[in-house]
Amino acid sequence: MGPYRSLEEYNIELTNEVRSHFQQIITDLGEDVDREGLIKTPERAAKAMMFLTQGYKQNAEEILRGAMFAEDYDDMVIIKDIELYSLCEHHMLPFFGKAHIAYIPNGHIVGLSKIPRIVDVFARRLQVQERLTHDILECINNTLQPKGVAVVIEASHMCMMMRGVQKQNSVTTTSGFRGQFQKIETRNEFLKLISSDLS
Repeated sequence: MGPYRSLEEYNIELTNEVRSHFQQIITDLGEDVDREGLIKTPERAAKAMMFLTQGYKQNAEEILRGAMFAEDYDDMVIIKDIELYSLCEHHMLPFFGKAHIAYIPNGHIVGLSKIPRIVDVFARRLQVQERLTHDILECINNTLQPKGVAVVIEASHMCMMMRGVQKQNSVTTTSGFRGQFQKIETRNEFLKLISSDLS
């Protein structure tokens, strides 16, 4: 599979194996898998799970390296409001929100679409938001070797909304900073820009 090809063709053997597990789970929960509405559910669920975890088969560093260009630009580059969808590894329920990412180039820039792509690579795995933030941050820092990197993620977690404490309006924010973004002035500029509406 290429570095960021969507999982549209499914391995039949693996799909069937995962399907059988979903079929057993549905049966164990007390449902009739032969009921009209559920006949194809195990297969659909298997394909959905394989799609939602396709990040394990993708290489984020390869994606970035494939679109690096020499450039003298050395001011902040920000991509904000990047939609993300992931699965909490503790309950396998979705969490979703947006990522804001900035870097300060150090001789190289990267194609802008590649930043959202690496967000998807790490989000399409069983995750916790803290690790997701760290994975994105370290990938950009290690691959581009910029003067600085900043990542902020804001997300809502279905494991908090649907079960447990059942808090519908809570949002979790995580952040990470490297290089020049560890300086309070640069960090504040980034945080101000991602919170403002420039349009």
